[in-house]
Amino acid sequence: MARKRRPPSAQEQTSDKSVEEQVFEESPDSPPKEQVFEESPDSPPKEKVVGEPRTYDSNFKGPVTNRNCTDFVCCVIFLVFIMGYILLGLMAWAYGDPRRLTFATDSQGHFCGQKGTPYENKTTLFYFNMLRCTSPSVVINLQCPTTQICVAKCPEKFLTYVEMQILYKTDSRYWEYYRQFCKPTAKPVSSVPALLLNEDCPSMIFPSKPFLQRCFPDFIKENGTLTIGHRMHFEDGRGRMRTVLELREAANGINKILNAREIAFKVFEDYATSWYWIVIGLTIAMILSWIFLVLLRFIVGFLFWFFVLGVLHIIAYGIFYCYQQYNKLQKKPESLITLYNIGIQTNMTMYFQLKQTWFVLMIILVILEMIIILLLIFLRRRIRLAIVLLKEGSKAIGYIPSTLVYPAFTFILLLICFSYWVVTAVSLATSGVPVYKVSAPEGPCVHENETCNPTNFNATDVPKECPGALCNFAFYGGKSLYHQYISTLHWYNIFVFLWLVNFVFALGQCTLAGAFASYYWAMKKPDDIPSLPLFTSFGQAIRYHTGSLAFGSLIIAVVHLFKMILEYLDRHLKNAQSHTSKFLKYCLTCCFWCLEKMVKFLNRNAYIMIAIHGKNFCMSARDAFNLLMRNILKVAVTDEVTHFVLLLGKLLVTSFIGLLAFLLFTEKTPAILGGPTSLNYYWVPLLTVILGSYLVAHGCFSVYTTCIETIFLCFCEDLEGNDGSPEKPYFITPSLHEVLVKKQPVLQKQKK
Repeated sequence: MARKRRPPSAQEQTSDKSVEEQVFEESPDSPPKEQVFEESPDSPPKEKVVGEPRTYDSNFKGPVTNRNCTDFVCCVIFLVFIMGYILLGLMAWAYGDPRRLTFATDSQGHFCGQKGTPYENKTTLFYFNMLRCTSPSVVINLQCPTTQICVAKCPEKFLTYVEMQILYKTDSRYWEYYRQFCKPTAKPVSSVPALLLNEDCPSMIFPSKPFLQRCFPDFIKENGTLTIGHRMHFEDGRGRMRTVLELREAANGINKILNAREIAFKVFEDYATSWYWIVIGLTIAMILSWIFLVLLRFIVGFLFWFFVLGVLHIIAYGIFYCYQQYNKLQKKPESLITLYNIGIQTNMTMYFQLKQTWFVLMIILVILEMIIILLLIFLRRRIRLAIVLLKEGSKAIGYIPSTLVYPAFTFILLLICFSYWVVTAVSLATSGVPVYKVSAPEGPCVHENETCNPTNFNATDVPKECPGALCNFAFYGGKSLYHQYISTLHWYNIFVFLWLVNFVFALGQCTLAGAFASYYWAMKKPDDIPSLPLFTSFGQAIRYHTGSLAFGSLIIAVVHLFKMILEYLDRHLKNAQSHTSKFLKYCLTCCFWCLEKMVKFLNRNAYIMIAIHGKNFCMSARDAFNLLMRNILKVAVTDEVTHFVLLLGKLLVTSFIGLLAFLLFTEKTPAILGGPTSLNYYWVPLLTVILGSYLVAHGCFSVYTTCIETIFLCFCEDLEGNDGSPEKPYFITPSLHEVLVKKQPVLQKQKK
């Protein structure tokens, strides 16, 4: 007669008792832990009890091969959004003009240096009155409230408009030089009123240098004093004496940018000289990461216990040192001084002269030492299980080495998404025609920021009502339906970009999970592992589960979008925030951070269940959550051990590559290696190699993380769905079997 096992009760489901202790009997003679009754063929079928825990298919032998499309509606919505994204990119490219970011734009909206125009040889933007520019962001964003024109070169000397008019009477070359920085319609004047009403020429010019296609003041330090053109004071052409500090304050931060220009060129030269060695270093980092993952099956236990025991010894030494300091201070007369006596001090060294400080530190270290020791004692079996799972992950990667190359494919997809987003964003930002706004540098004006037309601006009433008002170029826009919704299209561009990026990550996790699941559910490893498991899993994920992956990535994209909106509002309302609003902002930031971490954790495990069982996203997330909750302690221990070991691996790879790069770029290696010998800053390629090595190791180890999570879920399902009998054998490997099974599994006796 066939035997039926009753499903686990709710109490058994939530108990902390390990699964392996529930599936094996203590001895052949002990009574069974649950009674098994025969059922006659004519007996009515047993009714399903609402609220029973999910039971597993007794015939389940690995990832499902006969699959159906899941979350079809979400798949259609995802494809519609992608089509809209493509249409948005085409429209943005048709209406946008990236040259508007490449070339500087004058007050009339003309491109400085554009070929085929009268401004072809005038490649630099000149500001009539730099003192009106209150910050570098105003200058770079082309919103400085002063006239801006395209010039062929920047001024090289001090000269005011009044001085030029006086000198012009004796030497016409002064006007020829000064007119380079005036409007094309400018003419010399002779009367005093005309000088005061001059708007076609700058009131003064001063030594400048071109940078970012703009003329910026050429500040020079002489004997520790900041000067410009060997002057500390100068006349602004309006009868006022100005100082260099005022000019530097008006262009706040520009001087730092100018000083950084030479550094930027040298950094570029260093990259051009050392790029070959940087590529070699990153390649070695990738190879070392692969070797580390393959060797983990042999060294993971040693690494974990070596560093854990090292931490225990360091804490023990800290306890001994605190006791020594406490005992030494106990013998001194001033030992009676307490924290209450000295109060709050800014000099922290004073606290270390008190015995109370060392006593508190000693107590803290003792408590920490005891907590670690107790955790190691009570969780020793689960730690051993986690270490064996890590070894199995290394073995799985060794049998499916193609998974180590998959992060490169993910990187290519992310690069495509990022490039498309940047091009679309730039095209949207430069869409439309030039829009001009009224600016009033002389004071408040009722017409300020109103749209104006520079061709007939002087004929309007605005210059009369607001003396000194200007009609300057502000931005690109328009009145069509497309231009009215530019800001909305920017948000759409960001949202779809976030959705696509998270979909790429989801696709990678589901693909890798399917490949590693095929390894676990192979009875004879590696003979029963299907051929090309990675490509098979990728095809199944794309063909059947695009909707489910899009559903999961949509949730994370929405969370990211809300976080970005929160940051956007915080940045624009920072000056108007009260203490209550700041508190709410921090609370929302914390909540969204927790929500993001929780959703990512659930999504990763849901993708694994999708790869194994082929169900939709919601059912997979529910099954994964229930399975993890029944093994919550194992989940915590396995995750922490995995993260700890992988962190050690990242540090080992990064440190080794960083040491080699340091020896190479500082010319401390033997001459046989060659190496670059003409670097301006050796730290530029060194930091690039170190950061790149860490990112490469992180990409490779992310494959290992997915492998461990997949094997763990498969392992839990294996123990809950099988009992070790010939009809339901375990798929666990011999190493896992040795950890879980102290005695041979015994089949329960059937009633006769």
